[in-house]
Amino acid sequence: MRARLGAALAMAALLGLGTAGCAFITPQATTKIVEAANGVNGKVGTVDIRNATLISDDGENASLLVTFSNSARESRALTLQYEADGTKSEMTIPVAGNGNTSFGADAESQVVLRGIDAKAGSLFPIYFQYGDAEGKQLLVPILTTEFEEYTGLAPTPLPTVTPTPVPSTTPMPADGEATPTPEATPAP
Repeated sequence: MRARLGAALAMAALLGLGTAGCAFITPQATTKIVEAANGVNGKVGTVDIRNATLISDDGENASLLVTFSNSARESRALTLQYEADGTKSEMTIPVAGNGNTSFGADAESQVVLRGIDAKAGSLFPIYFQYGDAEGKQLLVPILTTEFEEYTGLAPTPLPTVTPTPVPSTTPMPADGEATPTPEATPAP
């Protein structure tokens, strides 16, 4: 009887350990942070970069959709560095203190990167930095307005300048005067 009881207890212990052992071997899914958006996230000093995405229909100009969350009281002058027209370019944008600053949701608050070489579906490197805080490079995904939620968010191309004819420097005759006729020069 004792042998049966001992065997039953040993079997229950092995069965319990076998079924509970999965939790010891398998990593918990809740400990891995997954970005549940199209953009990427990062952090520079007190500024969190949230859901950074580039919207471009032509691959040369892109609008940056992003939210910056600054936990400091002071505002920050955040510098973005990227490659445009084969050289390093940078722009500085203001990020308000104690709150969120968003860009790209409407035409009034767009950050437009011009002269870039970025195809839809690729990742474009942008380096974010302010003051003496350690900067962070993010590979920002490039999407198009083919996605319904991004309709109207791509930057418009810069207008092209059309040359206008310049008036002749020949003085116009006054009313009633004859128009001068150019004279032919005899050939030598």
